Amino acid sequence: MSAVTTETTRSKSKQPLQQRLGIHQRTMLRTLKANRPSYVMLAPFFVVFFTFTVFPVIVSMLLSLTDFNMLEFPDWVGLQNYARLFVTDEVFLIAVKNTLLLATITGPISYVACFVLAWLINELSPKLRAFVTLVFYAPALSGNAFIVWKLLFANDSYGYVNAFLMKNHLILEPVLWLTSPKYILLILIIVQLWLSLGTSFLAFIAGLQGLDKTLYEAGAVDGIRNRWQELWYITLPSMRPQLMFGAVIQITASFAIAEVSTEIAGFPSIQYAGHTIVTHLNDFGGIRYEMGYASAIATVLFVIMLGSNLLVQKMLRRVGE
Repeated sequence: MSAVTTETTRSKSKQPLQQRLGIHQRTMLRTLKANRPSYVMLAPFFVVFFTFTVFPVIVSMLLSLTDFNMLEFPDWVGLQNYARLFVTDEVFLIAVKNTLLLATITGPISYVACFVLAWLINELSPKLRAFVTLVFYAPALSGNAFIVWKLLFANDSYGYVNAFLMKNHLILEPVLWLTSPKYILLILIIVQLWLSLGTSFLAFIAGLQGLDKTLYEAGAVDGIRNRWQELWYITLPSMRPQLMFGAVIQITASFAIAEVSTEIAGFPSIQYAGHTIVTHLNDFGGIRYEMGYASAIATVLFVIMLGSNLLVQKMLRRVGE
């Protein structure tokens, strides 16, 4: 008798939950039917995005748990690749340190610099604004002209930096800028900052141009008295989509530094002073063809970048509060 009573009580307690699930499913179906044309229009992009972005990420995560050399069928090894990364691979730990240092310095500085320059340039006349925008965007159009930086920091007395310092009696002999471990990371930071005024800069310019001017008039009526209050309470909240887009671009660029390091410091660099996670990935994936191990490196980089993006999103939601 008690068992029957208990079962009846359970069925009654489950009934409201089942009803709520049924209501939720019917509401979702009605929403899908109402927005069917939108989903049909999005379907081609979703298929392409899933095929060339989501699916490769999933496959890479699965391959990171295998030993795969592209010739034989992958051999399941579990977490051995990750144990090797963090326990026995000292070069990877150097790459992580260099990457985090580069990202921590170049990411925020370039992000703030992009916005400040865009904010200042936005106040210029249209013709002057277009010219100055082209000047600041030029490094992104230069095709990564690393030859300029190699000439500037050449190790001999013909390098422009060494020649300038020796001419002014600041040094007595040329400094080995590109072959000295204590200078390589500093030079990479300088070059990366020079290259960073790209897509984010243009996105901020476009966002500032698209702001509703009446918001500033309404803000003045509500008590906003200076430009800094306008910036914090009106400009930044109105530009959240552009700010998020710029943050994603800058985070991706700062964590994916590889070409700069390879061209400036060589591959591998002296004492791995310019080694990054992506150069380590290129080493095992593009040279040694240890694809399982390379996939583990890529997965770690993906997790770091994803965590950084979530942290930045949380910070940007507080803008204007």
